[in-house]
Amino acid sequence: MNVTWKTDDAPPPRRIGVGGWLRALARGACLGAVVFGGLLLLLLVRLVERPLYGVDRPVTPYITQGVCRAAFVILQLPLTMRGPRMAGPGAVVANHSSWLDIFALNARKNVYFVSKSEVADWPGIGWLARATGTVFIRREPREAGRQAKLFEQRLLHRHRLLFFPEGTSTDGLRVLPFKSTLFAAFFVDGLRHEMQIQPVSVIYHAPEGEDPSFYGWWGDMSFGAHLLKTLSARHQGSVALVYHAPVRVDAFPNRKSLASHLESQVRAGHGLADVHR
Repeated sequence: MNVTWKTDDAPPPRRIGVGGWLRALARGACLGAVVFGGLLLLLLVRLVERPLYGVDRPVTPYITQGVCRAAFVILQLPLTMRGPRMAGPGAVVANHSSWLDIFALNARKNVYFVSKSEVADWPGIGWLARATGTVFIRREPREAGRQAKLFEQRLLHRHRLLFFPEGTSTDGLRVLPFKSTLFAAFFVDGLRHEMQIQPVSVIYHAPEGEDPSFYGWWGDMSFGAHLLKTLSARHQGSVALVYHAPVRVDAFPNRKSLASHLESQVRAGHGLADVHR
């Protein structure tokens, strides 16, 4: 069962004037050209890359990274990053506020997202996700064994996997409790002593005078309306990525203690107090 986070404090609909529509059209055209032009280039390179390297992707992730960095330039949305880079294979976890998270996290390092299986069937987005090597999973305990084998295969090829343990996106003003189910896959013998996981806090600052949850995308919000609001903004806020120290999976006795530690690190990056379970 997939749960979508909702709140009664959603901001009112934002009216867009003539200037906003012109900004949205200009930015949208540039962003579309970069995203779909990059996708076309990626697919062409993959035609050569796949026969030579198989699952390995020595070139195409850098195309994705370049597209994501260009997106923030087009949006005129400043992106800052700080904290250590994780060396070697492993996983990255972060809080989830918006579709912008995917662009932001891809801009710093080459990662492969772990996403719910339904996303593969979404029009447009599912195609992009498959092309960039997304790992599709079902968040169910009975799937842990299969997921572990899939993760192990990707990690053996030195892929860095990234997922959102909250299981849903929020308004960006809070961090929801991390679901520990997916972490069980990392405790199998083939991964437990090899894996490290790095927590990342993704922090959004709204444009001056706008609602603090400006960049959050949750509940029944449509992707189109949220994209339009972001594209049309006269003044943008900013996005900050705070990378915390990676931890080894075998330093924790079980998935719940690991999930709790990672959640506390992400929460601390936001300056939020731990929640009581």
